[in-house]
Amino acid sequence: MYMDYFRLREEPFNITPDPRYLFLTSQHREALNHLLYGIRERKGFICLTGEVGAGKTTLCRALLNELGPRYHTALVLNPLLSNTQLMVAVMEEFGLHVEESDDKMGYLRVFNKFLLQVNSSGDDAVLIIDEAQDMPVKAMEMVRLLGNLETERQKLLQVVLVGQPELRLKLRRDCLRQLEQRITVRYHLSQMTERDTGAYLRHRLRVAGGMDWPVFDQKAVREIHRFSRGTPRLINAVGDKALLAGYVHHTGNINKKLVKIAIRELREAC
Repeated sequence: MYMDYFRLREEPFNITPDPRYLFLTSQHREALNHLLYGIRERKGFICLTGEVGAGKTTLCRALLNELGPRYHTALVLNPLLSNTQLMVAVMEEFGLHVEESDDKMGYLRVFNKFLLQVNSSGDDAVLIIDEAQDMPVKAMEMVRLLGNLETERQKLLQVVLVGQPELRLKLRRDCLRQLEQRITVRYHLSQMTERDTGAYLRHRLRVAGGMDWPVFDQKAVREIHRFSRGTPRLINAVGDKALLAGYVHHTGNINKKLVKIAIRELREAC
């Protein structure tokens, strides 16, 4: 509705994880570097955690773009699966076509053969599991077994577990200690600062085609940060409503008053 008024090519605060809109704060850049290091150095298991809406999924998609063609990648977005379903989902994400059965060892043989072929060609295989805190314990144990596939010299599969802070607590369970001990690279994303929040808003407007207008003034940025606590998903929600309020009031100067209107509408919608 407001795109034509503000001369934007697209909605700047869409909540879909589009890597073009990835804004790397110092900690997001550090998190990406941790992931790249763990994968490129073949560390085996890597764990990335952060609060809901902290930008983990978008960061994972940016990671996939960064890795390049010699990395065979699989991204599992819904890990709330049985052992067999998870195994099938992983293999299909890697481009292997299999029929679901109860033959777990058969799956492992096929998958191990695939990983050996990838390795012999000088490439690497990377499995990323999002929302990993929701995985059943047995499925997490299956992932540990996949991560155990190796040659005499190196791991055949790099596994990135991505999830909310509950994932760290889950991994401390006694039944998962073998998996927890294998995680050698870890990073936790915290919320953005007020300064980062302002830079994030400006970045998304630029990507969407905005130049010097519309503008969020400093008090508006402070109010958005206070409400969102620096969580990108909430910043997006408020930013979108604030632009709509600016359109309704015929202004591109987004101030604290308009942001408060946006926050009130969000709360009323809950």
